[in-house]
Amino acid sequence: MKAEAGKMLHSERSKQEGHIWGSMRKTAFILGSGLLLSVAFWNSVTWHLQRFWGASGYFWQAQWEKLLTTFEGKEWILFIIGATQLPVLFFWGFNGLLLVVDTTGRPHCITRYRIQPGKNEPVDPVKLWQAIRTVLFNQFVVSLPMVVSFYPLLKWWGDPCRHDLPTFHWFLLELATFTLIEEVLFYYSHRLLHHPKFYKRIHKKHHEWTAPIGVISFYSHPVEHVASNMVPAMLGPLVMGSHLSSITIWFSLAVTVTTISHSGYHLPFLPSPEFHDYHHLKFNQCYGVLGVLDQLHGTDTAFRQTKAYERHVLLLGLTPLSESIPDPPKMQ
Repeated sequence: MKAEAGKMLHSERSKQEGHIWGSMRKTAFILGSGLLLSVAFWNSVTWHLQRFWGASGYFWQAQWEKLLTTFEGKEWILFIIGATQLPVLFFWGFNGLLLVVDTTGRPHCITRYRIQPGKNEPVDPVKLWQAIRTVLFNQFVVSLPMVVSFYPLLKWWGDPCRHDLPTFHWFLLELATFTLIEEVLFYYSHRLLHHPKFYKRIHKKHHEWTAPIGVISFYSHPVEHVASNMVPAMLGPLVMGSHLSSITIWFSLAVTVTTISHSGYHLPFLPSPEFHDYHHLKFNQCYGVLGVLDQLHGTDTAFRQTKAYERHVLLLGLTPLSESIPDPPKMQ
């Protein structure tokens, strides 16, 4: 009997091992196939983009050389225009459109995507003008001198107005580096500003808006604007010794993304603002930009239990996520 029981046990173990190895082989096949497809897809995408970059590169290089000729001996002026004025135009161009919606409550085709219904419908004009004045102060009294002082450092490390524009692959590497540095610096500086010693004196100003709108992305105390807005965005180009073209694109992209994060609208085909909107609502969750460090430090655990987390995806249709993934009914 013992011998038969031993044989049966051995047979069961063999079957289990067979199932495990079979599962492992299937998993390896699926993951391997997925990896190969991903690499093939990525190579195809980068090849096409590189061809476009290369084909248009001659045109942009020629335009850049014309600018260098125009500003010869005054490259610092060209730097100020590219690193400050163009991003500012992006900021106010985008926010100008959002402010029309925020102040009028129209058109409905936009307001139906509001994340916090009933808030800012329309926005308080007194509060709005206070925010606009603060933003302008931060942009022209705080940011502009910082960028001016940034130029000699960049010129010493690697001339931002050098003759050759960056290659496509180098720009991708720069963009990844900028994003990583911004995520780390913004997360930890932001968490530090939530410390009781700093929150009341500095960061509380930004949190006056529990339902944010796009323009308040730079509505902050000057110390916060330097520590959490400017330094995280500026350090990446300094580390990489970036060309002015990369800096202009990066700064313009950064102000656009932060505007979307504060916009209060989860619009189709744009990055989800649910993460940072939830931070303004609850204060003690979702400190980062991408959410990677929040997951690492457990500062998004409450957010992950909410419908807002379920809605934190790229909206690829026209039905608002507040309708397709509604909040649970409130208890009476």
